[in-house]
Amino acid sequence: MTEYTDHHGPVGLRVRGTIVVVPGRGETRATYTRLGRRLAADAYRVRVVDAPELRPDDLDASLDRLATGLADAVAGTAGDEGVTDPVVLVGADTGALAVAALLGRADLPPGLRPAAAVLAGPPGDRAATPGTWDGELAVRTACPAHRGALTDDAGVRRGALGTPVPPGLTARARHDGTGGLPVLLLVGDADPLADRAALARTAAARPRTRLSVVRGAHHDVLNDLQHRSVAAEVVTFLETLRNALVPVVAVESSTW
Repeated sequence: MTEYTDHHGPVGLRVRGTIVVVPGRGETRATYTRLGRRLAADAYRVRVVDAPELRPDDLDASLDRLATGLADAVAGTAGDEGVTDPVVLVGADTGALAVAALLGRADLPPGLRPAAAVLAGPPGDRAATPGTWDGELAVRTACPAHRGALTDDAGVRRGALGTPVPPGLTARARHDGTGGLPVLLLVGDADPLADRAALARTAAARPRTRLSVVRGAHHDVLNDLQHRSVAAEVVTFLETLRNALVPVVAVESSTW
């Protein structure tokens, strides 16, 4: 079985960048099929990797393995002209925390030089105790299609959101910095696992960091009912990144 799931853009269009998606607790690569297809439709090369195994008893080694795996994943997207820049890492849940913890490291593998990151639903230190699968779904999403996809996927680990975030991971994600890279933080305002105040402080303290709050969205902010608007926000970020962080569209006047 391949260790990646790939999504390619329309034939004949020039690839606009390389996106590597890192899932979170309990998720599989299939969880991000809808997002991958949507980003690929805008001519981005998308590769989804397996959710990282983050061992609390050996967090440094876990992050080292993730860094090496991401470098290999990026290298494997190379075409005749090499890897298409910019390379952007998209992480969800603990995948977002792990990506954030890597960004500020000076010892990343040579093949892993991301230009930016999207961190979706990074959890705080509080743990979910949903108790039942229906309870976990209520924490994750209100989207019937996403609920069905999670329920029908035999690879999804039910109860995974009840697994505590490895001690030290949240602190590293917040304090190790982002190496000055542009970062889009995405969080749902109905996410019971998010620490909105901490995310706001992080965004305010770091250069080139944007915090976007999605109204009504739950923990799986990339896949909830608002997934179209969220994907549009991600694409807007990607296009702004390609334009030296100058927004392509500016609202000059509006009456709503």
